[in-house]
Amino acid sequence: MPNLTQKEFPLKEETYEIIGAAMEAHKILGSGFLEGVYQEALNIEFKTRNIKNEREVPLQIQYKEHVLSKKYIADFICYDKIIVELKALNELCGEHEAQVLNYLKATNFKVGILLNFGCKRLQYKRIVL
Repeated sequence: MPNLTQKEFPLKEETYEIIGAAMEAHKILGSGFLEGVYQEALNIEFKTRNIKNEREVPLQIQYKEHVLSKKYIADFICYDKIIVELKALNELCGEHEAQVLNYLKATNFKVGILLNFGCKRLQYKRIVL
């Protein structure tokens, strides 16, 4: 693997910590539960690992100088700068990645992590804006 710079791979250590916590939650629970179960388990795992997070955070969307009444809800914001979106599906698709990209645009954050607990192995995708 080439040596990536911080610019190419921002928040590398933080994303590894988040993904490691998700792997532990998936290892214990396996697949088959609803998304809310994984969200609660991951919240416990974040606390155990001292990963600073907020859960179910409303995200404001701005259009020109106006704040829209429609809001997105991020499953987690970790370290005040990483969007974490959970799914419990058979397979991820482009719509799920687009959802994380929209969250990044709404917050001006640079990094998001899409986690899917619905498969035998945890699926994860790191998304950089």
